[in-house]
Amino acid sequence: MKYWIVLAALLLTLPAAAQDRPPCREVGDLPHLTIDPEATAQLAQIGLDRAGIFARMRETSIPETMGCWAMPVGNFDSQLVSVGMSQWNYGTGSLQPVLKAWRDSFRSRRRFKRELKALAPTYGKLFFSKGCLDTPIRDKCRAAILAAHGPDGKLNPVALAELTRIFEHDAMLQVQTDAYVALLLEVRAELFRLWPTGPVTPRKVRWAIDTRVQQKTLPNDEDAARLRRKLAALPAAERPARLKAMLAWYKGLSEAIDQDGVSRDYAWNVQQWTCLIDTGRIDDEQFELLHLTFLRSRTATGNSGRWQALTFSRRAKIILGTGSVSGVRDGGCN
Repeated sequence: MKYWIVLAALLLTLPAAAQDRPPCREVGDLPHLTIDPEATAQLAQIGLDRAGIFARMRETSIPETMGCWAMPVGNFDSQLVSVGMSQWNYGTGSLQPVLKAWRDSFRSRRRFKRELKALAPTYGKLFFSKGCLDTPIRDKCRAAILAAHGPDGKLNPVALAELTRIFEHDAMLQVQTDAYVALLLEVRAELFRLWPTGPVTPRKVRWAIDTRVQQKTLPNDEDAARLRRKLAALPAAERPARLKAMLAWYKGLSEAIDQDGVSRDYAWNVQQWTCLIDTGRIDDEQFELLHLTFLRSRTATGNSGRWQALTFSRRAKIILGTGSVSGVRDGGCN
């Protein structure tokens, strides 16, 4: 859980917060990666061509893996293991299909076993055991994965290195690309559901992708309709007060003892976002998206709500073009 925003900068370099990360194979377009033509045509309907797809993939990877294709992490968020540019994990059941797709891409068990032995001689059999590919995983797998963590609660160096090699493998890059394109197709459907008459703007696309990656679902129809009725009835003069009420919720939540991922960011965010409200620089689309974000952020259930403030930070930064996430600041209210 980390972050980004200026696209041109993202395509050229990593943000300052990523400078301390170990060398890795970085997310980006490569000649051997293919995208299904039908998916390409459908994603063009929300403004994503091949360059746009990989730009969004790159953007997603910054908060998730500091821009890397692999970057495995252990059980810090109760997901057991998270790995890959979209941080697929055992906890949500998103990792198992990716592992199976990589295994099946060899179309020969012999070739697969030979490659797995070369990349992951110690833990490969565990990662691809039946118990670890089931959803949910079996207790025996869970115990073995936890045993691969050190006393600090992190994956031990061997498990970390082997997962990195698997997820930086050429065939796994294709698997990750396929999985991300499938996610974008889901996002497309959700955008058309929420805005059936349009417009679907680049801002909405980026907001929906981040919501889908971190929280899996966008607001449902009933909640969205209720919110829109209330927003339509709200006098324009009351908008600043309502926005500041959300910021008060965000600030109070950020200062609570059991919120993580925002300690370096929230004070600056509150200051900058208050300035944007006071100077009248929040348009109608931003106003609606902030409230839709509030709907989902206040129901983020991971670790009993431990990341609610972070979910709001991530989406508000996209919506407003100003914000700090994981110490990376973009934009500002001058």
